[in-house]
Amino acid sequence: MKTAHKSPFNVIVIVAALGYFVDIYDLILFSIVRVPSLKSMGLSPEEITNVGIRLMNWQMTGMLLGGFLWGFLGDTKGRVSVLFGSIILYSIANLLNGFVVNVSQYEWLRFIAGIGLAGELGAGITLVSETMTKERRGFGATLVVSIGVLGAILASYIGRNYEWNTAYFIGGGLGLMLLVLRIGVYESGMYQSIMKTNVSKGNFFYLFTDTDRFKRFLCCIALGFPIWYVIGILIFFSPEFAKIFLSQETIDAMAPGEFGKIAGNAVMFCYMGHAIGDFSCGIFSQIFKNRRKVVFTYMCITCIIIPIYLFQSNISLNFLFALCFILGAGSGFWVGFISIASEQFGTNIRATVTTTVPNFVRGSLVLMMALLNLFRENLNQNLVMSALYVGIIVMALSMIALLGLKETFGKDLNFVEGNSEQ
Repeated sequence: MKTAHKSPFNVIVIVAALGYFVDIYDLILFSIVRVPSLKSMGLSPEEITNVGIRLMNWQMTGMLLGGFLWGFLGDTKGRVSVLFGSIILYSIANLLNGFVVNVSQYEWLRFIAGIGLAGELGAGITLVSETMTKERRGFGATLVVSIGVLGAILASYIGRNYEWNTAYFIGGGLGLMLLVLRIGVYESGMYQSIMKTNVSKGNFFYLFTDTDRFKRFLCCIALGFPIWYVIGILIFFSPEFAKIFLSQETIDAMAPGEFGKIAGNAVMFCYMGHAIGDFSCGIFSQIFKNRRKVVFTYMCITCIIIPIYLFQSNISLNFLFALCFILGAGSGFWVGFISIASEQFGTNIRATVTTTVPNFVRGSLVLMMALLNLFRENLNQNLVMSALYVGIIVMALSMIALLGLKETFGKDLNFVEGNSEQ
């Protein structure tokens, strides 16, 4: 077995970070090019909102199914195999996305891209967690997530300054180029030690055979809800919110088509905040040697910022983007969330959990969208109040979930589920 790394600046961390960078670029790109891409297909403003929700649901459903696929492969075939397979699939899908001419093609390719995108983070974090020392693995995860979220900033720049087709081509091309860097990545020693044993590996249903395991799994999923509520609802619908929040003077001064660029800027500022939030969350977790307390602090900040964001009026574009930045920083505890999930479970199902959990969180956006539409259409609430109600539900579930999880900082991860170590 190879010696565990002490420094986060090693080939596995760097490759995982760059992979997550491309993953986030492709994942967020649709939010940025949604309006111009659908407008080019002749859709009306109302159709753009409704079809945009449907396309996002297709992408997130693909990620949900991909979480099962890549998690199973990560625990049965190895973490490295997922790093190669997932990036090939989503890179090709995004290249083809640049050629779509109708909504039906768009739906299928967002679905396939979603499946591919599902494997990147889980495999990377699992590999980093298992190849670094238990005292310093948090630095590795922090580096992966902090660099990765910067992919959204690149996606914002590309999406605002190039045609939407070109933005997809660039994303696919970046992914295929990254394959070359992955040739030298080696498998986790912890995983190799159980490869030839009779321990059940990659069995998703094993999570349901024990009450404590099942509870931990559900709590890990719910813990990440607020992050994707912010990204998938508050930021995704930033063009729609802007029409409500901005002053009439600001709206009158905007050039034709400028509303379509609001999403790109909102994503960029949100993820700039995310990068700072995730980096500080990871560092504070190492300093205080406690992940749960740090994550709780960030959740409280998010609870405060959500109503401040939603109840604005007569503001400028710059102030709107400042709020997006603050939202991103407050909800920037993805590194704490994913580290807690990875450290809760044994080596035999760690990749399964670390891959499925973030994709269940992303996939939960389908339910959040359904709730949003329920409040809007069936209960006759406007977009702002509907978003607030969804936010209250999400934050409550997340807070309860945090109470159900144990602290895992510095925990020895060389154990399997079902053994006395757990």
